[in-house]
Amino acid sequence: MYARSTTLQARPETIDAGVAFVRDQVMPTLMKMSGCIGLSMLVDREAGRCIATSAWQDEESMRATDDELRPIRDQVAEIMGGSPQVEEWEIAVLHRDHTSADGACVRATWMTVDPAQVDRAIDVYKMGSLPEMEQLEGFCSASLLVDRASGRAVSSVTYDSHEAMERNREQAAAVRATGTKDAGAEVMDMAEFELAIAHLRVPEMA
Repeated sequence: MYARSTTLQARPETIDAGVAFVRDQVMPTLMKMSGCIGLSMLVDREAGRCIATSAWQDEESMRATDDELRPIRDQVAEIMGGSPQVEEWEIAVLHRDHTSADGACVRATWMTVDPAQVDRAIDVYKMGSLPEMEQLEGFCSASLLVDRASGRAVSSVTYDSHEAMERNREQAAAVRATGTKDAGAEVMDMAEFELAIAHLRVPEMA
């Protein structure tokens, strides 16, 4: 399974219009494309950072749609402002405890690891970090996306509510510190988001 993420630095006043466009126009178009298995969108209203991620059955399906989706990405950028930053990933882990509901939030952590150690880092995430994450208040699901060539990775953990995510910050930080140390990874960035669109149909991969 693979994923393509598009990040925009939006003007805060355009976020609702952008989310509506992605939900009502982009998602139906995507879901008709061969190999597409869903879409999610994360929003940080305060910072204006928005990330839309489409999931694909295989790398070939994802790559085959790039030219067709480029003008759609440009439309979203025109509505929300900013230039789209596109990244492609392998979905290494996806685990759900339960489906998210309205009000769900996501804590995302971007990391880098020696490309030769990617498989080991995935194992650490599955066997070490994931069981600890499941114990955090409000845990819904977790995913790990990797770029094997560069060693970049991003972990996204979904929680039932912003309040739950706030209350588990200290515990989550401890899990993150232990996991990155054991994996030999370096944290590059961490951010918290509203889960504005949740329509991923990726099967369990843990």
